[in-house]
Amino acid sequence: MRTTPPQLAGDTRRPTPATGGERETLSAVLDWHRTTFALKCAGLSPEQLSRQAVPPSGLSLHGLVRHLAGCERWWFRIQFAGEEVPLLYYSDDDPDQDFTSLDGDVDEAFAVWRAECERSRQIVTSATSLEETGIRKRTGEPVSLRSILVDMIAEYARHNGHADLLRERLDGTTGR
Repeated sequence: MRTTPPQLAGDTRRPTPATGGERETLSAVLDWHRTTFALKCAGLSPEQLSRQAVPPSGLSLHGLVRHLAGCERWWFRIQFAGEEVPLLYYSDDDPDQDFTSLDGDVDEAFAVWRAECERSRQIVTSATSLEETGIRKRTGEPVSLRSILVDMIAEYARHNGHADLLRERLDGTTGR
């Protein structure tokens, strides 16, 4: 007899729009993925969030939230808006520290991520169009806000899949 694993509780995600403009749709899908990630992490202890639960992978939910905060900052603030802010959880000497150096408070990492998401939303809202561009730091080439939004949706989709596996290994909980 097959038993059903526990499902994610407290699903607060709003459905993505079935009609509407491109900016509204892309922003809503990205926010849906952000909320999905938060749900995957909800209700776990700091120890569970930091556990690398799918060996031999070094991924943890704590590492993923640090990585996603860094992605938000890198793409929206640094590359698109041209803000002069330091990178999060990264250095040339330790490029994987978002995943490997899990010192620090887990709640603080989530607060940083939420703040970066909010700043990203402000940047998207204030842009005149999706055609507006920033500069890719590695190549000096322009990159449109549209492209950044699509890339970030893909980034979250990939890492939400990782979060699914981690959560299921941590406490058996599944759900979309």
